[in-house]
Amino acid sequence: MSGHRRDMKLGLNIVANGAHSAGWRMPDAQETAAMDFALWKRLAQAAERARFHFMFWADGIAVRHSAKSDDELSYLARIDVFEPLTLIGALSAVTERLGFVASASTTYNEPYHIARKFASLDHISGGRVGWNVVTSWSEQEAHNFGSDRLLAHGNRYRRAEEFVDVVFGLWDSWEDDAFIRDKASGRYFDPAKLHNLRHEGEHFRVAGPLNVARPIQGYPVIAQAGSSGPGQVLGSRIADIIYTAQKSREDAVAFYGSVKSHAAGTGRDPDSMLVMPGIMPILGRTRAEAEGRFAQLQDLIHECLGLPMLASSFGDLSGLPLDGPLPAPLENSNAVKSGHEKLVRMARQEGMTIRKLYQIVAGASGHNLVVGTAADVADLMEDWFAARGCDGFNIMASHLPAPAYEAFDWLVPELQRRGLFQTEDGGDGPFRGSLGLARPAHDSHRKRA
Repeated sequence: MSGHRRDMKLGLNIVANGAHSAGWRMPDAQETAAMDFALWKRLAQAAERARFHFMFWADGIAVRHSAKSDDELSYLARIDVFEPLTLIGALSAVTERLGFVASASTTYNEPYHIARKFASLDHISGGRVGWNVVTSWSEQEAHNFGSDRLLAHGNRYRRAEEFVDVVFGLWDSWEDDAFIRDKASGRYFDPAKLHNLRHEGEHFRVAGPLNVARPIQGYPVIAQAGSSGPGQVLGSRIADIIYTAQKSREDAVAFYGSVKSHAAGTGRDPDSMLVMPGIMPILGRTRAEAEGRFAQLQDLIHECLGLPMLASSFGDLSGLPLDGPLPAPLENSNAVKSGHEKLVRMARQEGMTIRKLYQIVAGASGHNLVVGTAADVADLMEDWFAARGCDGFNIMASHLPAPAYEAFDWLVPELQRRGLFQTEDGGDGPFRGSLGLARPAHDSHRKRA
């Protein structure tokens, strides 16, 4: 044991029918999980009992894929998913403390819509929602919103910077005590505590005010997942949670130091931002059992599923020997920059075959996949946590529902036994407070300070 006594934060990151692309094919998987609200309700309530801090949806607004045909696409199990804000509204009604974080794109939304939806959900949930700020990365999303192609990476982030500032400004339309609702005088709000935005920028003109009271949390918790240079700059300025994919302790420590340094450079307290990488535990009661589950999962990855996942980095690989070497990578990818660079570096360093690389990519989508007992997984989590490679983890279930319950029933008690994870609900407040994050003051108060 390291003796470290910082409070590890845990989120449950669930992707459609599971985070492993072939997980839905496992014998114990519920292949209809993505559209089964009763299952989501049970999972949320179980996560709350296990004292997880939040559930997390890395959502997209298209069927995102690299398939060359509908036949090839038919092997992808991330087709039918709930719209996450709708789902959060329903799940918040059947839970009391659990937080909920969902992606919403700054490229294919308008700031007023996002500000209004998340402010409403914050009130409905009693202050338990968070916005994962994403810029979108797939051409399919562009095609659904009247564009032939995705905006260039840098342009997406410039729009995102302004977008977030507008949303924050709209959330500050009203001071916390603006609505006096004085029956005797007939005055519903104090006009001195109304702040019209009147924003005019490069991408947006927004008058305001927002027609929702200031969120319970001040601002909903802000998550951000960009690991590229522009992504780190944006995240270090605005994010409460940095979601990232790191494959090694060394990379995790380097990334942690980088984003914390960026935050300090903006004048922020680096401890006001939590770095929480994704991790997919493949658990077993014994290592042999866990390794057997992992082998079964990997063998279920069909080449029609795996090969397209490499296309954005290596082009069309169909017709090449699956157990032969990879070709040279493509240059100037416009997809997820950090993911492309990591993939190419890993392939080069380890001399991977096509099959081996697509199994890795399709298996955990670039995240750290750990195979072993609860003690084995906890060893890695403790090591990264103590080394300042993270402030916690987003736990990814390979499929549903069994691996999620195993994380609750096996992994959490092991972390609690080591003094790494809470045994009682901590913090002041349902979500921000549980994460140890301060409630943002209204902008008018910050300016006076």
